[in-house]
Amino acid sequence: MKKQLNLEYSMVQGTYWMYFGVAFSYAAVFLLDKGYSNSEIGIVFSLGSILALVLQPMLAHLADTSKNFNLFSVIKMLIAIMFILNFFLFFFNTKSIILTLIYILIISWVTTGQPFINSLNFYLQNSGCYINFGLARSMGSLLYSLLVGILGSFVVRYGIVAIPVAGQLVLALLLTFIVFTGIRYRKECTKQEINVINEDFEPITFKKFIGRNKIFFIMSTGIIGLYFSNAVLNNFMYQIVDNVNGTSEDMGRILSLMAALEIPTMVLFDKIHKKFSCKTLLIVASIGFTLKIFLCYLATSVFLIFIAHFTQLISFALFLPAMVHFVDETLDKREAVRGQALFIIMTTIGSVISSFLGGFILDIYGASSLLLISTVLSFLGALIVITFISKIATN
Repeated sequence: MKKQLNLEYSMVQGTYWMYFGVAFSYAAVFLLDKGYSNSEIGIVFSLGSILALVLQPMLAHLADTSKNFNLFSVIKMLIAIMFILNFFLFFFNTKSIILTLIYILIISWVTTGQPFINSLNFYLQNSGCYINFGLARSMGSLLYSLLVGILGSFVVRYGIVAIPVAGQLVLALLLTFIVFTGIRYRKECTKQEINVINEDFEPITFKKFIGRNKIFFIMSTGIIGLYFSNAVLNNFMYQIVDNVNGTSEDMGRILSLMAALEIPTMVLFDKIHKKFSCKTLLIVASIGFTLKIFLCYLATSVFLIFIAHFTQLISFALFLPAMVHFVDETLDKREAVRGQALFIIMTTIGSVISSFLGGFILDIYGASSLLLISTVLSFLGALIVITFISKIATN
């Protein structure tokens, strides 16, 4: 039963990140085909991310405080909304206000879902089953890698319609796996005679959460700079590759490699964590983010961009599981979803700034200037994380 719960949660992570690949990594390909400029694509990303900043704390509060609307309910609602929005993409041949609004909403709901998918890891452990987050998240990287690698070829062969088709199929799978995971969780709780709700504490407000965790909040602001660079590589990889005479297939292969490289680190994260604290791992990962974007700035060919992405092993692949566990080790049980939400809020702010400025910088100054600016901001973000993380006490 415990292995099955781990497997089902792994598939939830896997299918969520597959849809992230459809909605984010192929957004530029889809929207450029509909007649959008880089600046307009950047605005779509930034507005969607801003909306997510509003939705995340609201839904986190609901998930933490409601006894009737739990984490599973929130996730199923998110999937249903994304399924409907993705379906509408089939009906547009060129850019329009309605298509812009739909894609803004898609970006916002996909972004909003991330802290809830991550928090589900610890929620499931209420059943008494240990959930290996690193292993589960590695499934996300594996399936993302497969999807972005294959989808690029499908777009070339079948046209842009391959993108919304892939989205519908992936979302159907995501909903299926979240339903199966919920059923397995309830069975395990019944078997262990555990209350599924597990509401034996008084929840706190988001404002009080920040007041209780000021140093953690300041440290988290450094994530904005780190994820500015990360968002540039995710959202504008097509333009970056095109700058060194690459194609959409090259973009797909680079993103696929990037995700594949996350797998070893995430699979082995529990063993790594036994030897090194989350604080140490987050410091190493912060440096890794800066090194990756700097090497991309120096790259003069598609091959060198491939080489730069081998730093993924010690950047994103290390940072994500380390941060998820660091939140769990550092914060009170009442603050679980809010802590994960704050992490994603900071990554979202980085994405907002990156998306808004990135499109304009690309149109006016080009990809090299965007990568240089990203390097500087990533360095500043790493400096903030490294300076303040040592001041945070763990439980």
